[in-house]
This record gives sequence, C-alpha cells and structure tokens, in this order.
Amino acid sequence: MPHTSSAPPPTLVCLHFLGGSAREWERMARHLGAAATCVPLDLPGFGDAADVPGTSVAAMADHIAGRIAALAPAHLWIAGHSMGAKVALALARRAEDGDPALAGFGGLILLAGSPPSPEPMSDDKRREMMAWISADADTRRIEAGDFIDQNTGVPLGEPDRSNAVADVLRAEPRAWTAWLEAGSREDWRRRIGVLRCPALVLSGSEDADLGAAAQVCLMLPHLADARHIVLDGAGHLLPLERPEAVADLVRNAMAKLKGPVPVPVPVPEAYEALIASPRVNGRLRAALETRANPDDPAYCPKALDAVELALLRAVIDRVLPQLGEPRIDIGARIEARLASGTGDGWRFAKLPPDPDAYAAALRTLDLAASAAHAVGFLALQAPVQDALLKAVAEGELPTADGDLDGPQMKLWFEDLRGDVVRTYLAHPAALARLGFSGIGAGGDTIDHLPGFTELGIDAREPWEPTAQGTDVR
Repeated sequence: MPHTSSAPPPTLVCLHFLGGSAREWERMARHLGAAATCVPLDLPGFGDAADVPGTSVAAMADHIAGRIAALAPAHLWIAGHSMGAKVALALARRAEDGDPALAGFGGLILLAGSPPSPEPMSDDKRREMMAWISADADTRRIEAGDFIDQNTGVPLGEPDRSNAVADVLRAEPRAWTAWLEAGSREDWRRRIGVLRCPALVLSGSEDADLGAAAQVCLMLPHLADARHIVLDGAGHLLPLERPEAVADLVRNAMAKLKGPVPVPVPVPEAYEALIASPRVNGRLRAALETRANPDDPAYCPKALDAVELALLRAVIDRVLPQLGEPRIDIGARIEARLASGTGDGWRFAKLPPDPDAYAAALRTLDLAASAAHAVGFLALQAPVQDALLKAVAEGELPTADGDLDGPQMKLWFEDLRGDVVRTYLAHPAALARLGFSGIGAGGDTIDHLPGFTELGIDAREPWEPTAQGTDVR
C-alpha cells in the first residue's frame, strides 16, 4: 500500500544483527516502498563502519543518535535486528527522556531482538563464536557460512547468503568479540524500564536463542504497547528470510501514531452517587476517588525491574483472574506500595523486607520454571503456571538455584495472596461489584453519623447498593 498522505513518510532507521550490515535491509526496503524512507545504518565495527570505534551499547547508540540528528527526520521509527535491537531500545529510552537529537521518535520495530537483560546464550556458544572469528581465512569462511546457515529456518538463496557471509567476514573481529564478551551481557533492564512507544516485536519459530519465548520473557515486559508476531518456519535472520512479510508488518505498525492511553475501570453510577453522598466520610471519599484513577499502562516500576513486574502481573492473573477490560492493575499498585515503603509494617521473620522478598521470590519462580520447562514462567501456558504456583503454595517448589527456598516461597505466596485481595477490594469498582455498603455508615458530622437502621436478616436500606456481580473467576 503506497504512502498517500500529504505529509512526508516516516523515516525508518534500521540497525543490523551481529555480523550483519546495512545491506541486510535492502529487500525489505524495496517491498516497503513509499510507506517509509528506509535509512539502514552500519553499527560501529561492522559493514562500512568497521573502522569506527565504540563497541558498548551506549557507544553504538551515541553513534546512531549522531547520524539521526544529521538526518533530522520529522517522524522517526527505529528498527533493530538482534544486536541492533538492544541499541534501538537504548535510543528509544533517550527519545522518551527528551533527547533533542531524537525528536519525532514514534515507535520501534524489533526483530529477534537482543533484550535489555543479558542475552540468553550459553558460555560454550560464546567461546565457540569468538574462537573462529580471528582464525585463518579458510576457517573463517567456513564458520561464517555455518553461522549464517544455523541462523535461518530455511537456507538463504543467492546472492543473500553470499552477501551475508561476506558481511560477517568484513566485520572487525574486535567488535565481534566485544559484543559477545561484553555488549550482549550488558544489563539495561533498569535503564530501559518500560517504554510507552508503539512497538512491533517479530520472532521466528525456529530461532533457538532469541525466538518467541525469549521475546515474551525478556523483551515484551519493557514495552507497554507491543504487538508480538511469530513468523512460522523462520529462523533468526528475519529481514533476509522474510523481507516481504516483514515489510507488510512494518507498514501496518507505522500507521499507529501514539502509545497506550490510561482507561479507568468503570464504577457504576449508583455507586459513584453513594461515594459522593453525605453518608461517606470526606477522607474516605477522597481515598476512593484516588483509587479509582486509571492505571498507567506504561507504569515504570521502581522497587522491581520490568521483567519482575511482568512476572508479578502474571502470577496475579492466576491468583485472581479478572474478566474483561479494562482491569485493575493490581501488580502495578502492589509495586508502587513496595517502592513507597508503605504497608502494614508486618512480615514473616524468615523473609527479607517486602521489596527484596518480592523480587527474590519472582526470580526464584522464574528460575524454577526454566529448570522444569526450559522456558521462563511468562512463556508457559496457564495450566503449567498453575501447577508451579500450587507447588509454591505447598512449599514444594524446587528452588536449587533460587534466592528463596521452598518454605520461604510458601510464606511469600501467603503474603502475596493477602496483598492481591486487599488491593483488589480497595478499588471502588470491586466494592460496587460486591454491593459493599459499609462505606455509607460514616459521614463528616460526628454527632450524627448516618449508620444503619434496618438491622434484620436480609433487610436492606433504601440507599444500599445492589451487587453488580464479580469480574473474577
């Protein structure tokens, strides 16, 4: 679909994978046509920038930000593939923090992306990849070909394969090694936090390291407004394997102009009227009105990191599943309490302070999921998640590599369930669903509290709300 708006098309800056170059995007750019002005750029140490210094994520982001500033695009999207995705995330954070060099930033395209956390790769594989990059010419040529072949679902045709192999061979070995030793291991979880921008996340079903599970567990928690699509049969080199499909998905994604909007959970009019009535104490009314404020869909945690918050939300969805939309973001509300240090001041003596206990328990649960099922908790189906949580509740979760042991996890889960129910019932929409009338017993006149007059079994006051039914199951 051609770009028909009178405004110029968005600029799509494209960043390549480890060992790749700007030309990996050529076929995708042709399919994208007039929908965007594609500007593929070489990262320092690769392609035509092989002699450019700077191998850390921050240094690469600095280099690309300088190139973008020179372009001064009015409307900017950034696409990052594998290694390039981690750089794209760093740039998006700068843009959302107000970096003038990135003014006009609109969204992200992340393909088989290296996440903000250290990249999931075995030490053996790292050593193997570093060993051959500085070997003799014949060994490098053979290994470069194997590297490309192993990262595709179906072998690439020509000239794509030859070009991809040639790009690997012209990469600066020190830059290649630096990424494997350091760049891919950099932990940007706290710095990236949660991004508000629209994002398209693509993964290949045959990608062993950065496929769908890795994107669900490590990438999506950092994106408040992401669409994740798995390309069946594809491997890791998506722009080379599926350029037309990628172009179509990118075109559709760039039509979205803004990120998520907070939506309040509706409180029935009759219950709102009760809250506003003289029967409700003014301080309680103010508290209920505050609790009814919409949750920020891009809430950025402070006590936990974004992955831990995503794990907390996933656990809560199993403990107290809410039906329909919008939902009370119980996880964000609990996290905000953890960050503020407020609470009832009580905890189990065998657990650390609440913020530390929550973070440790969520990490322990995720490690147990990975040990038992080879993927993190977020990538598991609901029945499997339930089985793990049942083991937690019974103190029987295997926690050999976790921060907490089985009995500690049981105590934490008891605390969690209490926190979840209290947080849910604090919201006026939840009180309305239950038909809770206790808020109407007060008022601000101490010498004449309204109270209740009908005290018989099943007797109701004329003003009492009617239960709306629950939204949980």
